[in-house]
Amino acid sequence: MKYTVLNTDIGWIGLLGSPEGLLHATLPQPSQNEAFNLLGDRANQAALSSEPFDDLIERLRSYFSGHKTTFPDNLDLSEATPFQREVWQALRLIPYGETRSYAWVAYCINRPEAARAVGQAVGKNPLAIIVPCHRVIASDGTLGGFGGGLELKRHLLRLEGNSVID
Repeated sequence: MKYTVLNTDIGWIGLLGSPEGLLHATLPQPSQNEAFNLLGDRANQAALSSEPFDDLIERLRSYFSGHKTTFPDNLDLSEATPFQREVWQALRLIPYGETRSYAWVAYCINRPEAARAVGQAVGKNPLAIIVPCHRVIASDGTLGGFGGGLELKRHLLRLEGNSVID
């Protein structure tokens, strides 16, 4: 396993990966130490190396500088439940600059009655930005929740050119 911590225009981000793909990407944090700590105990056993993340680092910096960016990276979802995997894969279908509702995600995974469970899976997403959970809003157009706080969610949506306001 490898990890790195990088500085972006809006804060420090921690990345943790396995040979299978990216395991964890933190939301921006005020310090390098806070980003590292959010990677969890697995980071303590991982080797510090930016090399496996070089392309992703460039794309994250570009994203946080306000440029349209995609994240087709390989993900290691081995610790997720099958339901979480389905939800997180559906989130990756939401285009840059657009939002979708929790109900839309539930419909995408052929579980139209599971919007609440979708919300719980979205809240457990360990791959912030790469799996764009910030693009999921409530059916009534309000922002819903977000692990990084609603102000950060608003900032990310505005960064992508979306004017959604809660």
